[in-house]
Amino acid sequence: MLFNLSKSMLFYQEEINAILKKFNVDKKQGLSKAEVESRIKTHGYNKWRTHESKSLLSLFLAQLQDALIYVLLVAIAITAYMGEYIDAIIISGVILINAGLGVYQEVKAGKAIQALQKLAALKATVIREGIRQIVDTFTLVPGDIVVLETGQIIPADIRLITSVNLQVEEAALTGESVPVYKDAKTLPSGNHVVLGEQKNMVFMSTLINYGRGLGVVVATGRKTEVGKIAENINTTETKTPLEIRLSELGKTLGKIALGVCFLFFIIGFWQGRPLADLFLTAVSLAVASIPEGLAAIVAIVLSIGVTKMSKKNAIIKRLPAVETLGSVNIICSDKTGTLTMNQMKVMQAYTFNSGFVSRINTSAKADLLQLSKIMQLCNDATLTKHQQTGDPTEIALLDFADQLNINREQINLNYQRIDEYPFDSDRKMMSVIVTNHAKTELLVKGAIDQILPSCSHIQIGTEVKELTETKKQEILKSSEQMSAKALRTLAAAYKPYPKKIEKENWEKELIFVGFVGMIDPPRKEAKKAIAKAHQAGIATFMITGDHKQTATAIAKDLGILQTDDQAITGHEWDSLSSKEQQEKINSLRVFARVSPQHKVNVVKRLQETGHIVSMTGDGVNDAPSLSHANIGVAMGITGTDVAKNASDIILTDDNFTTIVSAVEQGRNIYSNIKKSVLFLLTSNLGEVIAMLVSIVLGMPVPLIATQLLWINLLTDSLPAIALGMDPDDPSVMQHKPRPPKESFFAHKQGLRVLAGGCLIALVTLTAYTYAYSIKGYSPFDSSVPQTVIDYARSMAFMSIITAQLFYALAFRHYQKSIFSLGLFSNKILSAAIVLGVVLQLVLLEVPFLREAFKLSSLSLNDWGIVLTLGLIPLLANEIVKIIYRIKKDK
Repeated sequence: MLFNLSKSMLFYQEEINAILKKFNVDKKQGLSKAEVESRIKTHGYNKWRTHESKSLLSLFLAQLQDALIYVLLVAIAITAYMGEYIDAIIISGVILINAGLGVYQEVKAGKAIQALQKLAALKATVIREGIRQIVDTFTLVPGDIVVLETGQIIPADIRLITSVNLQVEEAALTGESVPVYKDAKTLPSGNHVVLGEQKNMVFMSTLINYGRGLGVVVATGRKTEVGKIAENINTTETKTPLEIRLSELGKTLGKIALGVCFLFFIIGFWQGRPLADLFLTAVSLAVASIPEGLAAIVAIVLSIGVTKMSKKNAIIKRLPAVETLGSVNIICSDKTGTLTMNQMKVMQAYTFNSGFVSRINTSAKADLLQLSKIMQLCNDATLTKHQQTGDPTEIALLDFADQLNINREQINLNYQRIDEYPFDSDRKMMSVIVTNHAKTELLVKGAIDQILPSCSHIQIGTEVKELTETKKQEILKSSEQMSAKALRTLAAAYKPYPKKIEKENWEKELIFVGFVGMIDPPRKEAKKAIAKAHQAGIATFMITGDHKQTATAIAKDLGILQTDDQAITGHEWDSLSSKEQQEKINSLRVFARVSPQHKVNVVKRLQETGHIVSMTGDGVNDAPSLSHANIGVAMGITGTDVAKNASDIILTDDNFTTIVSAVEQGRNIYSNIKKSVLFLLTSNLGEVIAMLVSIVLGMPVPLIATQLLWINLLTDSLPAIALGMDPDDPSVMQHKPRPPKESFFAHKQGLRVLAGGCLIALVTLTAYTYAYSIKGYSPFDSSVPQTVIDYARSMAFMSIITAQLFYALAFRHYQKSIFSLGLFSNKILSAAIVLGVVLQLVLLEVPFLREAFKLSSLSLNDWGIVLTLGLIPLLANEIVKIIYRIKKDK
């Protein structure tokens, strides 16, 4: 059904029933699937304007906006003016093909990033067709009924239907840092009320930091308050540190190359060479020697890599994280759900009257039934045969009631929650006030060390007696026995609530009932992942709110710590001075009973001692530690919107193993980018050296302008991109993490580039001079026929491209042989080499192309020489690798 929303409609002054009627929605049923689809067509998706996709034409034109391209365009005009139309056409063709490849790479990278953004989209809990569902926030439409919970980022502009202790941080919209209390009550009609005072409205992009509620969406996307602001903001894309470093490298090399080419031109001019040819060759050499393809290759390798990571349950939100992943040497992980199964189950229950109860059954005593009732009513989870939602601990408590054969549905009907004091990490308790009309009670569940000191009495059977110090010590001793078995304890208490009490006095003078012991078994795969991380020079820290005994037992099982003195509690940590913390932190592995503030402190201390830290988290209070860490990792299943927003990576499976896999993948991505960069620099250096040596020696240049541009087109696209897509190398996890500021030329890679460039130049000049000798001439003769020069250039041209194509194989690994890697294991690179050779054959054997590039046909013997010379750089590199491995084995 269509409905009309007036721009002047003031929802905060409207009665909620009137608003629901206008949106044609029932708050219990919500919208139907068909109605949602219809409203999406009418109102669009729930997102404001982002960068509009650039047209192919604008992308193409952007590829031409380069100073060297402008010079080439001038060169085209000059050659055309001189009547060298074929040269002009070839140069134009190379420019167009190169720009086309750039467009293809940008489009492919853009699509990959868009796909990742969809994967990382925030979620919202809605009621549709009478069922609570979790949906992507961008699918919300006006009229959707949204469930609001602590830690959630408001997904749209919403008019509240109900609210319970709801507080919203609206600094993102109003600039007011103090949380705003929200109330579903209708505001009195009259003058316009500013956003900050619209108490029954919550707005898109603001944060719920306390309480819960239910509301109806009244505006989405551009029509939201923050959407209206976003419409007027121009955002700019930012580059990753890796892209910035490569851009700076490219500029530096470009300046060097331009200097060399200027020198090339000056020497040629002094030698009296034809100015037009000299200018065109110098410009072409500049284009060929500058690795302008670096940015495009990095973009496509990053996008392919992060897409691959998303398929392995790690969504990279920020591309710089990929580079940082390779340097991580500490992983700080939460225990529950990440290192464990996150499937809590009550294994034991304890009451003072019943003692330890392991086999829970229907003959439970009154105090045990009271314990279960508190755990059920002081609970926000849901558990049915077909669905479960909420915190795993709370789900386990509902399952505990099922073990006692309690009719949970009937209890929920009998009791009504009228107020609550939600759990927070400081109190470590949750309290609710419930009534069944006959009586009103305050029910509390939480950490036993927090609840027990707040109790003055204890329920024993059906009686309530004074809680003596002796009884307290017996309870604590029983709790420690459970913790020693790696069971997590959770206690329950209550008291009558005859009259209204201030919240700060709720949790006093309680009646202790008992506690339960739960276990969340370690993930089987986590132990292997921790061992793998250790082998890679990465230490694993467990940081948890659980008891020290529980944390230590799990950590020992997983291989995180060896001795008990490697574990510390938050309280013990606080007792140390800053200097003592720095001295001790490297010897620790487990932090138990910690608060969010402890997490931040641990991250800072680790960073102060030179570590690169990855931190996991899922709650609102984890956001600071996620932000402070070098890599913040949020849980995709249990994580709050706040944690996800503060993170760099989201794990869609909440699994520690995925973190280690992400580190491994990050290392491989960086390694592949490095391979491409070093290969491009080596190839370009070979061209520059060959050309510069020839002109210094006074020979005719071995490569003319069109040939240089063709080489640049071929090597900057096919093998360079193929190297960037090299299969993952398992051995990357056998090395220590890479220092964050490590240069591409570290570990003698600069020497490798220089040596490779010299070898390629030597091969080129050898083929060139040998071709002269075959025809009975010297390149220094002044009367060499043009046909001989063209033949010599053909040999040099084929040799340099063959050498570069084959040499790409050497860059797959700096140490391993190409045969141990598998000669054809990188099928894309193999195809690139074959395609490169085929294109050369086409260029040489098709008469029109051969004449256009001023080439000559080669005999079978000539091809034997070309292939032999082309293999020399690769074979030389393999020999160096053999020597390296022999020395290493010694």
